[in-house]
Amino acid sequence: MPLFSKLFGGGASKDAEPETYEGFRITAAPEKEAGGYRLAARIEKEVGGETRRQHVIRADVFSSEDEARAASVRKAKQLIDESGDALFG
Repeated sequence: MPLFSKLFGGGASKDAEPETYEGFRITAAPEKEAGGYRLAARIEKEVGGETRRQHVIRADVFSSEDEARAASVRKAKQLIDESGDALFG
């Protein structure tokens, strides 16, 4: 069953409120792993009336879900600062 939960969005254990940063919406979505929680987030922005999305998943695993959420938001902000709208192609 874990395969299906990951395929259909069950990897994140808590619903997170998006955080707005520089016109982007960041939703931390750490994925439960055997050794903890994998850093993962979704970055969204309205571009030309269309919602564009980028999923961020890193190899970093944290023992606490809260640590993984905080790190996910930090990494998403770093990517926004470095790439801006280029995140979407």
